[in-house]
Amino acid sequence: MTDQHSVAATLELTRVGIVVGEASGDTLGAGLMRSLKAQFPDCEFEGVGGPKMIAEGFNSLYKLDRLAVMGLIDPLKRLPELLRMRKGLREHFIANPPDIFIGIDAPDFNLTLEQRLREAGITTAHYVSPSVWAWRQKRVFKVAKAVDLMLTLFPFEARFYQEHNIPVNFIGHTLADQIPLHTDRLDAQQTLGLTHSAGTTYVALLPGSRAGEIETLGREFLLAAELCIAQRKDLHFLVPAANSKRFAQLEALLKDFPDLPVSLFLQQSHAVMAAANVVVMASGTTTLEAMLLKRPMVIAYRMSKWAFAIVRRMVKVKFFGLPNLLADRLLVPELLQDEVNAESLAREVLHFINDPAAADQLTSEFEKIHLSLRRNADASAAAAICQLVAKKQGRRWPLEEVTA
Repeated sequence: MTDQHSVAATLELTRVGIVVGEASGDTLGAGLMRSLKAQFPDCEFEGVGGPKMIAEGFNSLYKLDRLAVMGLIDPLKRLPELLRMRKGLREHFIANPPDIFIGIDAPDFNLTLEQRLREAGITTAHYVSPSVWAWRQKRVFKVAKAVDLMLTLFPFEARFYQEHNIPVNFIGHTLADQIPLHTDRLDAQQTLGLTHSAGTTYVALLPGSRAGEIETLGREFLLAAELCIAQRKDLHFLVPAANSKRFAQLEALLKDFPDLPVSLFLQQSHAVMAAANVVVMASGTTTLEAMLLKRPMVIAYRMSKWAFAIVRRMVKVKFFGLPNLLADRLLVPELLQDEVNAESLAREVLHFINDPAAADQLTSEFEKIHLSLRRNADASAAAAICQLVAKKQGRRWPLEEVTA
């Protein structure tokens, strides 16, 4: 039987195209590159990438920050430039076909590019599923036309694609690989320089990384903190700011709460959550990190009434918090719209603080989910890519297939 190294030598993987849309994609892309280069050290990588990928030898044809736009308004303002970038990438890769093209996240940009390249005969994969399982589910038909393979971070995403007969591999999440199963709370507190009394209970407040999120949730979180401290004098609150602008915004907001025992940090959200006994946070991918750190949490989300009216008609899932989606049941409280008020937030926080057994049970559930997501994602993604290319080239790849 042919050994792995001789088969790897026969498999043609000389050029790989990758386009990422933001910093998180740069992290995934760099990990994927490292795993592929371990098998194919002479392989070339090009497209759009960030500093981590460039450090691995990536040739970025455009700067990542020109593609990394968020929200509804910014993409519209930048639409002509984005269309020129996509056309330039399409023409480049059709003129110089890679063995495979991989779009990492950025589905609005990448799926159309992937479809055009696939129509030109180029093998395509998409890494990080768009939330078609949650809303705008008809996008799954575009996915079917655009990609030869979808790589998902979560098992419930893979099940959705299987139901629609789209080739899929659940490869796990890099954060689950990187974050230990057990993190020491005292070590994190020392990292942050917290020197309060031994009996202090810390509550992390993460109202979001964008100005609008802080405007919507910040004051409510701090009002909830005041209600909590009225019942538990041993509490101290920790607030991380995503950047210097958010630091200034939160600092200004905290002036309205002069008696609240709170420490404000620039960045360091990971250490803040690890140091805390309970986390109150805006819904988003940070909830996954809090879950992997095994911290009880209360998830909140609020949007404008008109936006909520539209989203409510489109969303097809029972939950919006990632821990609850992964468990397929209500593990942690999630408060939406009018439910996001100081009284409700304080009640849920005090529940976890006053009932250690409930917090311990949650820790046990989080550990099970953590283990299910720990699949050596970088290597699993690389193996799936090699299997796909080998199949297209009529060759065999010896690594065992990663299945959902």
